[in-house]
Amino acid sequence: MTYYTFAFYAFAAIILLSAYAVVTSKNVIYSAFSLMLTFFGVAGFYALLGADFIAIVQLIVYVGGILTLMLFGVMLTNKITETEIKTGVFQVLPASIIIGMFSGVLIASISNNRWTVAEKLNNPQNSLVGIGSILMNEYILIFELLGVLLLIALIGAASIARK
Repeated sequence: MTYYTFAFYAFAAIILLSAYAVVTSKNVIYSAFSLMLTFFGVAGFYALLGADFIAIVQLIVYVGGILTLMLFGVMLTNKITETEIKTGVFQVLPASIIIGMFSGVLIASISNNRWTVAEKLNNPQNSLVGIGSILMNEYILIFELLGVLLLIALIGAASIARK
């Protein structure tokens, strides 16, 4: 088993288990942190595919932005952490039929496709070098000011939620 195969299965397990925890958790905070693990797994998939810029954007936008915003909303809402989420079981038969049909179509399309293997590149290009040099040379002041602004917002939300 190669490193990439092991990493693929590890990220797949992280995504599946954390996505299951998002759906089945009765606590909103646990569900949000499980969603964070799911986003990390998806970023790992992007990194394995060689799309390093998209992996970093996945981490910055979804884990750093969207999920932090969701957690701020949960922290600022009164008594939401003690609220139990209703997870009753209903409409199991129609959902099972739809999942079965979707799985059949997916398996048929995967098994009937002619898969080709791309040639391995001798010198793959890194997409982050140019973006990183521009960000750290020309836009360093804006980058640092945004970091300080996000830190102030985090401290402010934590102090408001504490009261």
